[in-house]
Amino acid sequence: MVRRELPKHQRDLIVERYQSGEGYQRISKELDIPWNTVKTVIIKRRKYGTTETLPRTGHPSKIYEKMRRKLVREASKRPPATLKELQEFLASTGRILHVTTISRILHMNGLWGRVARWKPFLTKKAFPQKHVGKCVMAFFTFYNRQSRTPVGVISIRIIPISMDH
Repeated sequence: MVRRELPKHQRDLIVERYQSGEGYQRISKELDIPWNTVKTVIIKRRKYGTTETLPRTGHPSKIYEKMRRKLVREASKRPPATLKELQEFLASTGRILHVTTISRILHMNGLWGRVARWKPFLTKKAFPQKHVGKCVMAFFTFYNRQSRTPVGVISIRIIPISMDH
């Protein structure tokens, strides 16, 4: 059996019919709702004076949805950012949260690992001279001229070339 919440207009209709003198069974049959649900709606009306959906119990959220989206956007935009940096970012917007709370929020949104990925530097030392062909040396020469940061090389296939010729 599927559990669903009755719409407000239907709960109001139940209360109106009950106040006009109809019983639980009759209201239940005419509206095709279980009699126990009819009884629950009427008891709730008597107890709280309303048929509105009342707020659930529990601790209120530390961060609202808009701020949560802003945090996730910032963490996605700057993957190497640490939790402390994200905490400072939130403090600048006026919201102070513990790093564990920030981590939990990021985990709930599928973002893991706030530490930058380790990328080894491409140097001549990484490739011994006897295994390096002319094309790899040309790459290193070009690479060292352009910049000192890795360009995004995924893998280099090194083919031993005999230097006897």
